[in-house]
Amino acid sequence: MTQVRATLPCPVPPAWAVLERHLFSLLDQAVQPYIERYVRPDGSLSWNHPTAHSEDDFYEAYCNWPLLYLMGGGGHLLERADQGWEGITRQLTGYGLVHQEYSRRDDQFHQAESDIFFYLLCLADPGRAGRLERARRFAGLYLGEDPEAPNWDAKRKLIRSPYNGSGGPGGPFFRGEPAYGWSAGMARYGLPHYDVPGISSVEDLKDPALARRMGEYMQRRLSQGDVAPNLALCSLVTNAYALTGEEKYRRWVLDYAEVWMERARQNQGLLPDNVGLSGQVGEYIEGHWYGGLYGWTWPHGFYNLQMAALVAASCALLLSGDEGYLELPRRQQERILELGEVRSLDDCSMSLEEHWIGQYLALGVERRTFVTPYRYGDAGWFDYQPFSPIYPVALWNLSMAGADWETIEAVRRQSNYDWSLVFPFHTKEDAGHEPPWVRFLAGENPDFPEAMLQAACAQVQRRLALIRGDAEAATHRDVHRWQQANPVTTEALVQLTLGGPQHLYNGGLLLCRLRYFDALAHRPGLPPEVAALVENLEPERTVLRLVNLSPTAERRVVVQAGAFGEHHFTTTLYDALDSEYPGSISAYAESEALRGTVRQVEINASRFEVVLPPATQLRLELGTRRWAHRPSPSCGV
Repeated sequence: MTQVRATLPCPVPPAWAVLERHLFSLLDQAVQPYIERYVRPDGSLSWNHPTAHSEDDFYEAYCNWPLLYLMGGGGHLLERADQGWEGITRQLTGYGLVHQEYSRRDDQFHQAESDIFFYLLCLADPGRAGRLERARRFAGLYLGEDPEAPNWDAKRKLIRSPYNGSGGPGGPFFRGEPAYGWSAGMARYGLPHYDVPGISSVEDLKDPALARRMGEYMQRRLSQGDVAPNLALCSLVTNAYALTGEEKYRRWVLDYAEVWMERARQNQGLLPDNVGLSGQVGEYIEGHWYGGLYGWTWPHGFYNLQMAALVAASCALLLSGDEGYLELPRRQQERILELGEVRSLDDCSMSLEEHWIGQYLALGVERRTFVTPYRYGDAGWFDYQPFSPIYPVALWNLSMAGADWETIEAVRRQSNYDWSLVFPFHTKEDAGHEPPWVRFLAGENPDFPEAMLQAACAQVQRRLALIRGDAEAATHRDVHRWQQANPVTTEALVQLTLGGPQHLYNGGLLLCRLRYFDALAHRPGLPPEVAALVENLEPERTVLRLVNLSPTAERRVVVQAGAFGEHHFTTTLYDALDSEYPGSISAYAESEALRGTVRQVEINASRFEVVLPPATQLRLELGTRRWAHRPSPSCGV
């Protein structure tokens, strides 16, 4: 392995490096108070209710702990995360929601959120006993390999139901009498279908007879056939490929992505959200390309459909190196952006208002910003909301295309707020700070690293205070409580150290420019007291700064191109000392100012090693060839 040795001293560490290591330390300590309040000794979650109705909120409780570990968090994080996944799986098996360690029956909008936990465990520690067998078994549920779970129609390349899992395709949408009545929690999403006779508004669902009528329509339309959110399953099968290298998994992902891409091409770039068992779009919804479960009409539209498109395209790209798959999310994004306009948010009835914390804080009293429609129904486009930067940033992270960067800039120019501002908030997705990050990469937000790390530290402290004050911790019946109290936030560290955006929450794999391993401890992540900052990302260039804060210990870090080793380093330019340091022991000051020079070394591999003597720093300009290798989560160092 090529080795680069740091020679430039770092007598006064930069503020970002000190803050970064403080955040690592803070997060390492923050998990214990959470465990004491919300987690039982076997890893299951404290839950004062005899049943549970959906498993995703359980798995989401602390699904990002393996991610923190693989970036350099303490070893206890992996131990606790493994114990938690096992304990929650046993817990949900007891509730009847999980069978053979996988959801018995769920939609992929929610199941994909659950699966993130497993993907990150596989990436953090792929060699753990049971990991490979589970990855094969879970993927096999959708390759026709489990006779108890005939989810997959290999001939038509479709999944047979919007609800699927280890129990097979879902069957009737309602388990009992079909009825969909009014509820306060779901009213903001409006009607599942707008062509049901006698029902024109969500208020009509308060009538039991009309609620039954709506339920009958939903039963007929949503019980069978494929839906676009099932594209999130590409990550499940890609995870199995990364662990095994078996061609059948790669072929399945490419085939499934391609069949949906063709449907989108025939629909002017937009994913149709429903396909019947015959393979016909709109087979159960009067020929409409919209109206499927978690589709364009109800309840979220573009919010989750663009995530599904990005997840599928990113998996296909990871497995093939073919950027043509990115046309799926790119064309869909273009169609939605064409419909955008600047409006006052006061005039927008938004179904996902809680998602726009960053925009509200940045806009202040000025409420006019760029919005796009997120949903489509019989009356056309509706539900105008701010266009989330998460989508164009995720696409650009995959493509590095100038046109995709210009899309980000076009959205920024119309947003009517300063994208350089950083505010402390921690959403469900642990994301939302993409605007100030991309301004940093553009060279126009130099204070971002310190500001982002300070915001992350503030959110950890806030959640620790919430945990301390939670009088209902052991008796609550809120399935979101665990997630909302989780003190671990990883967005800042992913952006700054790995050089990528946070993974897409609805089933996205971690796709970033760099990853690290501690060469002395033989484990994933940055070594103790080492800080990393990705300063710039270009199609064929990655700029990285490393600092060893230890005054006494040498550290050795293996730098990898991509989370799965999918990229390739060519050559690197790095700064080296070109003057005398520290000078004579008899002198009271340095004899000359520090002077550096630039050296070059050929790497020609997906990894190389950096040796960091005590109190040294290193800046590297890494030539990078992206999507060059078969993805693998191997943690060997």
